[in-house]
Parts: sequence; structure tokens; C-alpha cells
Amino acid sequence: MNNPFTLHDLQCFDTVVKAGGFQAAAETLHRSHPAVFAAVAKLERQLGLSLLDRSGYRVSLTDAGHSFHQRAQSLLREMEELRTHAEQLAMGEETKLRVVIGDLCPRPQTLALLSRFFMNHPRTRLHLHFEAITGPWERLFDGDADLILHGVDKSDARLEWVDLCEVPFVPVVAKGFLPFPVSHTIRPEQMRDFTQCVIRDTARHSAPRDYFMIEGAHQCTVADQLMKKEIILQGMGWGHMPRFLVDEELRRGELLAITGRYLPGRTEELVAARRRDQAHGPVANLLWDYIREQAPGLRNTLEASWPAKRKAS
Repeated sequence: MNNPFTLHDLQCFDTVVKAGGFQAAAETLHRSHPAVFAAVAKLERQLGLSLLDRSGYRVSLTDAGHSFHQRAQSLLREMEELRTHAEQLAMGEETKLRVVIGDLCPRPQTLALLSRFFMNHPRTRLHLHFEAITGPWERLFDGDADLILHGVDKSDARLEWVDLCEVPFVPVVAKGFLPFPVSHTIRPEQMRDFTQCVIRDTARHSAPRDYFMIEGAHQCTVADQLMKKEIILQGMGWGHMPRFLVDEELRRGELLAITGRYLPGRTEELVAARRRDQAHGPVANLLWDYIREQAPGLRNTLEASWPAKRKAS
């Protein structure tokens, strides 16, 4: 290769692949068709490789092109992250931060935490979203969130996290909902004839995940935990609820826990999480440090406000 290929050549090649053709790529890049065509041809010439098969109606990757494109995308992402980071450094503070609160969160405490931080950073606007089940993960990995407050897969090397608290989930029914005595030996098959209330996964393209689902049971799907709680209180269904949302109703006997050997519930770990493999601006890093500093106090507040360790009986 006499001359090294440029970032512009790579961007043209990447856009042609993603757009499916030279004309579509030219429109996306606001370049002329000949300019994009020439950039890709130059790249192929310098590499000594045929990257695109142009014989069909739509261009497609050759085997070599597919392999090269995978590696090129990594470089292009890093360049974009570097450009974004430089822009954030140049402006001193980000103009916005995107935070997603998941359905595991006790909202009053987490919103108070965010409120205190952003009151001291008025030039950075908080873009706050609420998502359920796999929705927070999808936003984070799609690049639509800077930070999520939810549960995560801690084995994922792309993530870093701060532990906030444990959230026990307990299966509950309204008083009088079941035609048989409530006990700790209720089996899943005994609940199959009763409507199970579940939360709708807000993910847009990720594979849906099912939690606590009873196979064959009729389902009532709701948008959030508060609606789910009301459905259960009204005797219209049963389901697993975060303990912090139903503890008062359990104490008053309005709801009954059916936790036992066969319906054990589970405990989720609520964390603050962000991408380890991406650059973060100065305010994002200040927020991260702030959450890390506040985490022990938040954990104590949460554990004092609901008996997380108490048995659900």
C-alpha cells in the first residue's frame, strides 16, 4: 500500500454496508455518489481486497469484506467515542445526561438522589426514562443511556457497576383471592387456574425474558409495578412484587404472601451501571463518583424503610 487508507474511506465503506448501496450511503453522508464510490474503490485498491460484491441489485459483503467490516466497526466506534469525549471536554460540562430507572427501583429514594445531584449541576439537563425488565439494558447497549439504575449481568465485561441494595420479590395474593387456604406448600400448578399479573418488557428489539411465569396460566399484562400492585389488591390477579412496594399491605393483611418451597420468590441486586468500554464526560464521571459515595447511606436508608431481610410469611 502506497498510501494508508483514511477514516473517511472507512466511514464510506461502513455506510455503504449499512445503507445497502452507494446512493443510499451518499445521501446519508451528504456526499456525491461518485465520491463515495471512489472512496470505497480506493480502500479496496489499497488493501488489495475485494470487499463488496457488486453483482446483485444490492451490494453485499464478500467473505473478506465481512471480516474487515467487523474490525472496522470497532475502530469507527472508538473514533466516535473519542470525538464525543473531546467535545465534552471542550464544553466543560455535558449539556445532557440520559439516565434510565428500571422497575426494580424504589423511586422516591432514587429520584431524591438524582435530584440532589442535578440541582448542583444546572447546566446539565437530566433526560430521565423509565423502563422495565430488559428495557434498561437495551437502552444502555444501544447507546441511548449514560447510566441505568437496575439489575445487570455482572459477568458482562462491558459494564461497571455500583451496588445499591438487594430487592426481594415475593409472590402475593389479595385476601380471599384463593379458594383454598394460603400456605407455604402451594405449588405452581395450583396457581395455573388464576390470572397471573406480569409487567410488560419495554425492550424494543431484544429477546423478551420471562420471570416467575406459570406455564399455561392466563396473564394480565401491565406497564409498571404500581399498576400491578393495584390489580392484585383488587383481586384481579396475583404476582410477584418487590417487597418494598407491598410491605405495608402485607402488615395490614390486605395482601398475603404465598412464598414457600415451591414458590420461593427471589432477590435481585439493584445497581447503578454504565458502560466500561465507552468514554464518559466530566459530569457523568461526577455523577458516578457521587452515586458511589452515596451508595452506603442509600443502602442503609432503604433497608431501614422496609424489612428486606424479614421473611415473607
